[in-house]
Amino acid sequence: MSSEPHIFFSDVNERQGSFLRRTFLLGGGMALGTAALVGRLAQLQIVKAEEYATLATNNQFNFRLVPPPRGLIKDRNGVTIAGNRPSFRVLVVRDETKDLDQTLDLLGQLLPDTLERRRTLIREINAAPRFSPVPVKADLTWEEFSKVNLHAAELPGVMADMNEARYYPFGGAYAHVIGYVAKVSDRDVKAIRDKGEQPPSILFNPGFRIGRQGIEKSLDTDLRGEAGGKRVEVDARGRVVAEDVAGSKPAVQGAEVVLTLDNDVQNRALEVFGEEAGSCVVMDVRNGDILAMVSSPSFDPNLFVSGVPSKIYRALADYERRPLLDKALGGTFAPGSTFKPVVGLAAMKRGWDPNRRVVCNGSFFLGRRFACLGRHGALDLRGAIKASCNVYFMTIATEFGPDAIAETAREMGFGQSFDIGLTGQKVGLVPDREWRRRNPVRGDGKWYPGETPSYGIGQGALNVNALQLAVYTSRIANGQKAVTPRLIKSIGGVEQTSGTAFADLPFDPALLKVLRDGMEAVTDVGGTGFRNSQLGLGAVRMAGKTGTAQAQNYGAGSRKGAGRPWAQKDHNLFIAYAPTDNPRYAVSVIVQHGGLGGGTAGAPRAREVMKVALLKDPEIRARIEQAGFEAPEDAGAREAEARGEPVDAPTLEAPAVEVAAPPPEPAQ
Repeated sequence: MSSEPHIFFSDVNERQGSFLRRTFLLGGGMALGTAALVGRLAQLQIVKAEEYATLATNNQFNFRLVPPPRGLIKDRNGVTIAGNRPSFRVLVVRDETKDLDQTLDLLGQLLPDTLERRRTLIREINAAPRFSPVPVKADLTWEEFSKVNLHAAELPGVMADMNEARYYPFGGAYAHVIGYVAKVSDRDVKAIRDKGEQPPSILFNPGFRIGRQGIEKSLDTDLRGEAGGKRVEVDARGRVVAEDVAGSKPAVQGAEVVLTLDNDVQNRALEVFGEEAGSCVVMDVRNGDILAMVSSPSFDPNLFVSGVPSKIYRALADYERRPLLDKALGGTFAPGSTFKPVVGLAAMKRGWDPNRRVVCNGSFFLGRRFACLGRHGALDLRGAIKASCNVYFMTIATEFGPDAIAETAREMGFGQSFDIGLTGQKVGLVPDREWRRRNPVRGDGKWYPGETPSYGIGQGALNVNALQLAVYTSRIANGQKAVTPRLIKSIGGVEQTSGTAFADLPFDPALLKVLRDGMEAVTDVGGTGFRNSQLGLGAVRMAGKTGTAQAQNYGAGSRKGAGRPWAQKDHNLFIAYAPTDNPRYAVSVIVQHGGLGGGTAGAPRAREVMKVALLKDPEIRARIEQAGFEAPEDAGAREAEARGEPVDAPTLEAPAVEVAAPPPEPAQ
């Protein structure tokens, strides 16, 4: 069946007209499309050329944050005690690796110790922002650094560079007071967000470190500085091919912090403890500047900068002598007999005559017998401090009661924290009748008379820290002002408030003079601290007070804790100031579970630390030399020179402290 056309034209011109209309419509459509395309191209290339050029440039260049160098921390003499040092490190960029597992396998062949942290590394690399280099290992040796660079072509996404790492040149000497830096944790970010603040972008940089304890934590914002950035050119895969120096922004180093600490005194304070546990604080009694604040045993904060291995951390945390605890601020102990001057001052403030004598026959009776460890006969207050007579201070404690003692104790610095720029201070406990009402024993909130004798000799519920003891000693030595401690000298060159405008102590200076007389007698012939408190600096002498505090009730056992486990031995304390005729420095020493006496464990350590502080003081050293007395290191050098031996530069380090128990001494 043949097909026939559906449209019939009766005229040839009619067919031609239809064709021309179609041509016109198609041509017009093409013309309009061409015009639209030309217009759009004109808009893109002429009208919006600058905008799209900027977007193209942004796609070509990335701005990568650069952590700033952390601010230096220095001692009062300009010695850097927390600084930065060059460190070779190897980094991995997840987005530039073909296979992260394979890359870490290859890297593990070059750096075997990275295999131990493989799971942690994978977690950190996957959590990092895109194209952010994640440190895999820091402090590479030159051999390791060279090895990584040699195999760089075989390790896509791996790079080795040099950065600045936090460094603590004196290790454990400042571990507690300065603290350390560590990686930013989710908890740190959450804490900032909980305050309603937006965490800075630099916190998410894998190489950034944040202050974790001590001054590093409390002044973290000042020490942190301002992050910089590198404007780098990247290829289609995001890999860096060049840096735009003009578009980069240099990082600004954090503010320099100067502390009141003295590096020589601080280091000596840690040295004298040896293997013992405890704390030591040295203060200037005139302005409250802290020259040393040490907790022993300590730890090396450098271990924490790159992440301390879990085995090492566990060993530190589980050791019974608690190296991670700052015992100077966070460790509280019964002050023992070092507290007796407080009891005497409380009594004198309320009319007790310091010349009144109390007879000691070796025991005090109040419902039961309280031992004195000696028969001292008739003593006045000065003699009672010298002999550390329990009977004398139990007598006046029961006469004036716990509230009077507590009030004076707080006025002398106990039961409070101090604004020195550090957190973690434990205020301790200064008990009184109101405290007992709020803290009843088996439902009974009454203060019983039998509690008071122990309170009078620094035992019972009373506990204090080493900083409080140093403040208390400074106030006795100053004699007029309620000295408060200062640790931070300046931040970014701006001097911090100096402790010179102290409030007056609420005591007649003559009463404090009585306490000083007694403390000077302690370090004189017959005193409980005489044997180990002699400075050997001529007329420059030290006054002090010994103390021994029971860690538990021994019953009929040895008071010294001989033969007992370490944790059951007595605590040994000593407080002192020097020079006696013009007090300048105060020191407090606590030897935790030393098991000896305050005069045999605490006094020799306080002596060695005090000698360094005194010999570094130009005025006191000049006074010693004018009197024709040579400091120990000068005399040793002179003798060596006379023998024709080479003479080293003078050192302020005194001989090693001997703490072997001497023959029995008077009561502590």
